[in-house]
Amino acid sequence: MAQHNETGKIGEDRAAGWFERMGYKILHRNWTYRKYEIDIIASKDNMLHFIEIKTRTSHHFGYPEEAVSRKKMENMMKCAEHYQQLDPQWNRIQYDILSITLHRDGNADYFLIEDIYY
Repeated sequence: MAQHNETGKIGEDRAAGWFERMGYKILHRNWTYRKYEIDIIASKDNMLHFIEIKTRTSHHFGYPEEAVSRKKMENMMKCAEHYQQLDPQWNRIQYDILSITLHRDGNADYFLIEDIYY
């Protein structure tokens, strides 16, 4: 597995644990519809969260959240629309980005950007 894929997998695993510690209920991980994917679908306080996870091991190429493009968010929203058709119970939804920076000592910094719209 390429290093960036491994970093992404570690980040997604860390993100799931972080969200659970913050009181979220993880409903799905890596939920796909056609060519689109949502890293985490979670709920908290009657809100459905569609979450993009970005993980880096340094800031040499910018902060992780800077790698989330407009196109990525549009694709996530298309995927989320299909999810809502399958599970229409949710009246409140939100798109979020969790930025994770992994450090060599095993610690990580988490930065949650909530309610993203382009």
